[in-house]
Amino acid sequence: MLSAFGLNCTLKRDNQPSSTQKLLDQVLRALDGYGVSTAYERAVDHDIKPGVKTDEGPGDAWPAIRKRIDQANIFVLATPIWMGQPCSVAKRVLERLDAVFGEIDEHGIYPTFGKVAIVSVVGNEDGAHHVTAELYQALADVGFSIPGGSSTYWVGEAMHKKNYIDLDQTPKALAGAIQTQACNAAHLAALLRDKPYPSTR
Repeated sequence: MLSAFGLNCTLKRDNQPSSTQKLLDQVLRALDGYGVSTAYERAVDHDIKPGVKTDEGPGDAWPAIRKRIDQANIFVLATPIWMGQPCSVAKRVLERLDAVFGEIDEHGIYPTFGKVAIVSVVGNEDGAHHVTAELYQALADVGFSIPGGSSTYWVGEAMHKKNYIDLDQTPKALAGAIQTQACNAAHLAALLRDKPYPSTR
Protein backbone atom coordinates (compact mmCIF):
# COMPACT_ATOMS: atom_id res chain seq x y z
CA MET A 1 0.00 0.00 0.00
CA LEU A 2 1.17 3.51 -0.78
CA SER A 3 1.49 6.00 2.07
CA ALA A 4 1.36 9.78 2.35
CA PHE A 5 2.63 12.06 5.09
CA GLY A 6 1.26 15.58 5.36
CA LEU A 7 3.07 18.39 7.14
CA ASN A 8 0.87 21.34 8.07
CA CYS A 9 2.93 24.52 8.32
CA THR A 10 0.19 26.63 9.89
CA LEU A 11 1.30 29.08 12.57
CA LYS A 12 -1.52 27.79 14.82
CA ARG A 13 -0.54 25.28 17.50
CA ASP A 14 -2.31 22.17 18.73
CA ASN A 15 -5.83 21.75 17.41
CA GLN A 16 -6.68 25.41 16.84
CA PRO A 17 -8.96 25.83 13.82
CA SER A 18 -6.82 26.14 10.72
CA SER A 19 -7.71 26.78 7.09
CA THR A 20 -4.48 25.05 6.12
CA GLN A 21 -5.55 21.98 8.10
CA LYS A 22 -8.95 21.98 6.39
CA LEU A 23 -7.36 21.86 2.93
CA LEU A 24 -4.74 19.32 4.02
CA ASP A 25 -7.49 17.08 5.43
CA GLN A 26 -9.34 17.25 2.11
CA VAL A 27 -6.23 16.32 0.15
CA LEU A 28 -5.44 13.41 2.48
CA ARG A 29 -9.04 12.14 2.24
CA ALA A 30 -8.80 12.27 -1.55
CA LEU A 31 -5.54 10.29 -1.44
CA ASP A 32 -7.23 7.75 0.82
CA GLY A 33 -9.77 7.26 -1.96
CA TYR A 34 -6.93 6.03 -4.17
CA GLY A 35 -5.79 3.45 -1.62
CA VAL A 36 -3.14 5.62 0.03
CA SER A 37 -2.74 5.43 3.81
CA THR A 38 -2.32 8.89 5.30
CA ALA A 39 -0.98 10.66 8.38
CA TYR A 40 -0.02 14.23 9.23
CA GLU A 41 1.60 16.49 11.81
CA ARG A 42 1.56 20.20 12.54
CA ALA A 43 5.13 21.40 12.33
CA VAL A 44 4.67 24.08 15.02
CA ASP A 45 3.75 21.42 17.57
CA HIS A 46 7.35 20.19 17.37
CA ASP A 47 10.66 21.87 18.18
CA ILE A 48 12.21 21.95 14.73
CA LYS A 49 15.58 23.61 15.23
CA PRO A 50 16.98 26.08 12.67
CA GLY A 51 19.72 24.68 10.47
CA VAL A 52 20.43 22.67 7.35
CA LYS A 53 21.52 19.35 8.83
CA THR A 54 19.44 16.20 9.26
CA ASP A 55 19.94 16.45 13.03
CA GLU A 56 20.69 19.72 14.80
CA GLY A 57 21.38 18.15 18.16
CA PRO A 58 19.60 17.60 21.50
CA GLY A 59 15.93 18.46 21.50
CA ASP A 60 15.65 18.69 17.72
CA ALA A 61 12.33 17.22 16.57
CA TRP A 62 13.24 17.26 12.89
CA PRO A 63 14.91 13.82 12.68
CA ALA A 64 11.65 12.08 13.66
CA ILE A 65 9.66 14.16 11.17
CA ARG A 66 12.24 13.59 8.46
CA LYS A 67 11.96 9.84 9.10
CA ARG A 68 8.23 10.02 8.45
CA ILE A 69 8.83 11.89 5.21
CA ASP A 70 11.42 9.28 4.19
CA GLN A 71 9.04 6.42 4.94
CA ALA A 72 6.17 7.85 2.89
CA ASN A 73 5.67 7.55 -0.85
CA ILE A 74 3.99 10.96 -1.00
CA PHE A 75 4.92 14.10 0.93
CA VAL A 76 2.16 16.72 1.24
CA LEU A 77 3.44 20.16 2.23
CA ALA A 78 0.67 22.55 3.26
CA THR A 79 1.23 26.21 4.06
CA PRO A 80 -0.66 29.44 4.58
CA ILE A 81 0.37 32.59 2.75
CA TRP A 82 1.74 35.40 4.90
CA MET A 83 2.74 38.70 3.29
CA GLY A 84 2.68 37.04 -0.12
CA GLN A 85 5.19 34.38 0.93
CA PRO A 86 5.24 30.77 2.13
CA CYS A 87 5.10 31.03 5.92
CA SER A 88 8.27 30.91 8.00
CA VAL A 89 7.48 27.38 9.17
CA ALA A 90 7.37 26.09 5.59
CA LYS A 91 10.65 27.84 4.85
CA ARG A 92 12.27 26.15 7.85
CA VAL A 93 11.07 22.77 6.55
CA LEU A 94 12.71 23.49 3.21
CA GLU A 95 15.92 24.59 4.93
CA ARG A 96 16.06 21.32 6.87
CA LEU A 97 15.48 19.35 3.65
CA ASP A 98 18.68 20.91 2.31
CA ALA A 99 20.46 18.09 4.17
CA VAL A 100 19.38 15.77 1.35
CA PHE A 101 22.26 17.09 -0.76
CA GLY A 102 24.71 15.55 1.70
CA GLU A 103 22.98 12.17 1.47
CA ILE A 104 23.33 11.49 -2.26
CA ASP A 105 24.85 8.04 -2.63
CA GLU A 106 27.74 6.85 -4.82
CA HIS A 107 25.30 6.13 -7.65
CA GLY A 108 23.98 9.69 -7.69
CA ILE A 109 20.69 8.64 -6.09
CA TYR A 110 19.04 11.09 -3.69
CA PRO A 111 17.17 9.58 -0.71
CA THR A 112 14.11 11.42 -2.01
CA PHE A 113 14.24 9.93 -5.50
CA GLY A 114 11.15 7.81 -6.02
CA LYS A 115 9.09 10.03 -3.74
CA VAL A 116 6.31 12.35 -4.83
CA ALA A 117 5.69 15.80 -3.35
CA ILE A 118 2.52 17.86 -3.60
CA VAL A 119 1.69 21.28 -2.21
CA SER A 120 -1.47 22.88 -0.80
CA VAL A 121 -1.73 26.62 -0.12
CA VAL A 122 -4.31 28.86 1.56
CA GLY A 123 -4.46 32.59 2.21
CA ASN A 124 -6.51 35.75 2.19
CA GLU A 125 -4.52 37.49 -0.49
CA ASP A 126 -3.08 36.88 -3.92
CA GLY A 127 0.14 34.90 -4.15
CA ALA A 128 -0.85 31.23 -4.41
CA HIS A 129 0.98 30.76 -7.72
CA HIS A 130 4.10 32.43 -6.36
CA VAL A 131 4.07 30.35 -3.16
CA THR A 132 3.42 27.12 -5.05
CA ALA A 133 6.27 27.89 -7.45
CA GLU A 134 8.70 28.55 -4.59
CA LEU A 135 7.81 25.33 -2.79
CA TYR A 136 7.81 23.10 -5.87
CA GLN A 137 11.14 24.45 -7.08
CA ALA A 138 12.74 23.66 -3.73
CA LEU A 139 11.11 20.23 -3.44
CA ALA A 140 12.17 19.27 -6.97
CA ASP A 141 15.68 20.54 -6.21
CA VAL A 142 16.04 18.11 -3.32
CA GLY A 143 14.84 15.16 -5.39
CA PHE A 144 11.07 14.90 -5.08
CA SER A 145 8.99 14.22 -8.20
CA ILE A 146 6.09 16.56 -8.95
CA PRO A 147 2.99 15.13 -10.64
CA GLY A 148 1.13 17.03 -13.34
CA GLY A 149 -1.81 19.20 -12.33
CA SER A 150 -0.81 19.04 -8.69
CA SER A 151 -1.51 22.49 -7.29
CA THR A 152 -4.36 22.98 -4.81
CA TYR A 153 -4.94 26.42 -3.37
CA TRP A 154 -7.55 28.84 -2.16
CA VAL A 155 -7.15 32.57 -1.72
CA GLY A 156 -9.83 34.99 -0.61
CA GLU A 157 -10.24 38.58 -1.67
CA ALA A 158 -7.51 40.96 -0.57
CA MET A 159 -8.26 42.89 2.62
CA HIS A 160 -11.24 40.68 3.48
CA LYS A 161 -11.73 38.64 6.63
CA LYS A 162 -13.20 35.40 5.29
CA ASN A 163 -10.92 32.36 5.64
CA TYR A 164 -11.10 29.06 3.85
CA ILE A 165 -12.23 27.36 7.04
CA ASP A 166 -15.29 29.67 7.04
CA LEU A 167 -16.62 28.42 3.70
CA ASP A 168 -19.67 26.17 3.86
CA GLN A 169 -18.79 24.43 0.61
CA THR A 170 -15.57 23.72 -1.25
CA PRO A 171 -15.52 25.70 -4.51
CA LYS A 172 -16.13 23.41 -7.49
CA ALA A 173 -12.82 24.26 -9.16
CA LEU A 174 -10.88 23.48 -5.98
CA ALA A 175 -12.74 20.22 -5.40
CA GLY A 176 -11.77 19.15 -8.91
CA ALA A 177 -8.15 20.22 -8.35
CA ILE A 178 -7.98 18.17 -5.15
CA GLN A 179 -9.15 15.05 -7.01
CA THR A 180 -6.68 15.64 -9.84
CA GLN A 181 -3.84 16.20 -7.39
CA ALA A 182 -4.63 13.04 -5.43
CA CYS A 183 -5.13 10.89 -8.52
CA ASN A 184 -1.92 11.98 -10.22
CA ALA A 185 0.14 11.82 -7.02
CA ALA A 186 -1.01 8.26 -6.29
CA HIS A 187 -0.39 7.23 -9.89
CA LEU A 188 3.12 8.69 -10.04
CA ALA A 189 4.02 7.28 -6.62
CA ALA A 190 2.99 3.79 -7.73
CA LEU A 191 5.06 4.08 -10.91
CA LEU A 192 8.14 5.23 -9.01
CA ARG A 193 7.70 2.54 -6.37
CA ASP A 194 7.62 -0.16 -9.04
CA LYS A 195 10.30 1.33 -11.27
CA PRO A 196 12.73 3.60 -9.35
CA TYR A 197 15.00 6.12 -10.99
CA PRO A 198 18.21 4.52 -12.34
CA SER A 199 21.75 5.32 -11.28
CA THR A 200 23.13 8.50 -12.82
CA ARG A 201 26.76 7.42 -12.44
